[in-house]
Amino acid sequence: MTNGMPANRDPFAAFICDDASVDVIRPVITEMGWPTEKCKKGGLRTAVQSLSISASPSILMVDLSESSDPINDINALAEVCEPGTVVIAIGRTNDVELYRNLLSSGIHDYLVKPLNVEQVKTALASAQLVFAAPKTSEADRANEHLATAVVSVRGGSGGSTVATSLAWLLATKHNRNTALLDLDIHFGVAALSMDLEPGRGLVDAIANPNRIDSLFIERAMIRPEEKLAILSAEAPLDKELMTDGASFVQLTEEFRQAFDMTVIDLPREIMIHFPEMMKGVNAIVLVAEMTLASARDTIRILAWLQNNAPETTTILVANRMQSGAQEISKADFESSVEHKVNFALPEDRKASVNAAKLGQTVAQAGSSSKLATALKEVAEAMVEASEDGDIDLSDTGPTSFLDKFDLKSLISKKAKPTTHEKV
Repeated sequence: MTNGMPANRDPFAAFICDDASVDVIRPVITEMGWPTEKCKKGGLRTAVQSLSISASPSILMVDLSESSDPINDINALAEVCEPGTVVIAIGRTNDVELYRNLLSSGIHDYLVKPLNVEQVKTALASAQLVFAAPKTSEADRANEHLATAVVSVRGGSGGSTVATSLAWLLATKHNRNTALLDLDIHFGVAALSMDLEPGRGLVDAIANPNRIDSLFIERAMIRPEEKLAILSAEAPLDKELMTDGASFVQLTEEFRQAFDMTVIDLPREIMIHFPEMMKGVNAIVLVAEMTLASARDTIRILAWLQNNAPETTTILVANRMQSGAQEISKADFESSVEHKVNFALPEDRKASVNAAKLGQTVAQAGSSSKLATALKEVAEAMVEASEDGDIDLSDTGPTSFLDKFDLKSLISKKAKPTTHEKV
């Protein structure tokens, strides 16, 4: 093998429709020491015909520009490609759904035309890393990747506190290689909560989704702990970041390959505007306070999730619980939203203030506090889910949430004392 690539195969072949793309690719493969005659004119169908009668290369670049049904055509390519071939597709269509479907079909990367030299170099370097990486054993696969999105039902409900603490606990207490993605582009606190500067990685990823690969991830993320990597931003307030969501989808896909766990601090507006990213999320943690407004918004978000992410497990976390001081009791809240409160986090202002002063997560700064103890239970449930390959925490009722939402009865009932508990 050379750089981990099989010695009995050609290292590279490409089937490209247009001269402009060929002119970009050939100098790159020359620099890598690969023969330029392996970059041929023709698209996906030409590739299928050629590979049906010849050996597959280690890395295959194929043009989808002339394909009317790229997903079916890719499946036809898979039938003639030998196992272990890394396929990079290129095409004219810049579409999130197409990109995700291609990745699901086994494509390593998808590049949008017009190509440039750096784009091709990065894609080929990423493909080579597949062969250089240590082979994963069956034992290594025992723990499935778990992607969890943490969403505050209302602003200030404490979702960021939960997300940062969960990520820290998973990395340091459970020894899981964990990514923390903070998608509050302008006001995110993931880096700040650990006394770090966020860098420009997330801003660059949103502006240039085609640059996102394993090398980009390694360079863009910051590491407060050996097994915890953060990608966040403090984007300028006078600059609107334009995105169709492709970068969010691609980031979650790269994290799935590079980490054991992904925790996403997900603003509800981002979730609603880019529902396609929920396809890569296994569980969503809804962080709510026991208030009338929070109950209303929990109902709306649960209904949205049922329509847009029906396979995603919902974990409802009641935050800032105080005995006898809730606007709505936990029992009434559960009845109104028709979903069990899976975890209850106690009000602990002292632990929160101490964490802010130390530049640490609540779980780290106040490890013996009641709040940290409750957060540890949530993290333990996530670890168990990754080991079992299944999450079974939710207890959702019927689908007609609004029918049982009686505002007057909720606001008038006296709150019952509620203590920290796992339900």
